[in-house]
Amino acid sequence: MERSQSESSTIVVWDLGGVLAPSGRALGALAAALDVPESDLAGPYWAYRDAYDLGGSPNEYWHRIAKDLGRPLDEAWVDRLDRIDTECWAALGSDAGELLTRLAGHGIPLGVLSNAPGSLAKAVRRASWSGLFETLVFSSDLGLMKPDPLIYRGADERLGRASSDVVFFDDRRENVAAARAHGWRAHVWTGAETAAATLAREGVLDG
Repeated sequence: MERSQSESSTIVVWDLGGVLAPSGRALGALAAALDVPESDLAGPYWAYRDAYDLGGSPNEYWHRIAKDLGRPLDEAWVDRLDRIDTECWAALGSDAGELLTRLAGHGIPLGVLSNAPGSLAKAVRRASWSGLFETLVFSSDLGLMKPDPLIYRGADERLGRASSDVVFFDDRRENVAAARAHGWRAHVWTGAETAAATLAREGVLDG
């Protein structure tokens, strides 16, 4: 039987993109909307993403991309692209959703720590599945990004936990390494089934 929240202060924290939300959907949908090859969009999309994830405005982000693509965008286009982007990244993967529902159903506290822009953070907080989570922390909230060591310290404060009480899943090894250096029990995400086995080893779930 899984431990109840009252029996453990452990919280299981998840990255968003590439973990809870499958990667790849946003670029394809945006490229289709813009009628450009996905390969042409990928460069500027990621080149300016860090500044956006740190709290930059949607207008600045999408106009930078548009300039690199050689096409102007009006306000309606900016709103459309940002809506497509946030909807794709805020859509929970089915396997991850089943695991989260299982954990939440047994009273295991859940959290998110993700590099994400403000518009995506808002979309996630509005999503019905966000109710499964005790705490949601995004880079745009703190002005810090993984793997900066300071973001894990800031997350500790918002999670209300000691670092040793955090089990963390991220798809990027550099983020996992930084989390481990901070004291989190961090693991590379390779899928829901493997994560469940890892949680059993961590004592969060019984095998």
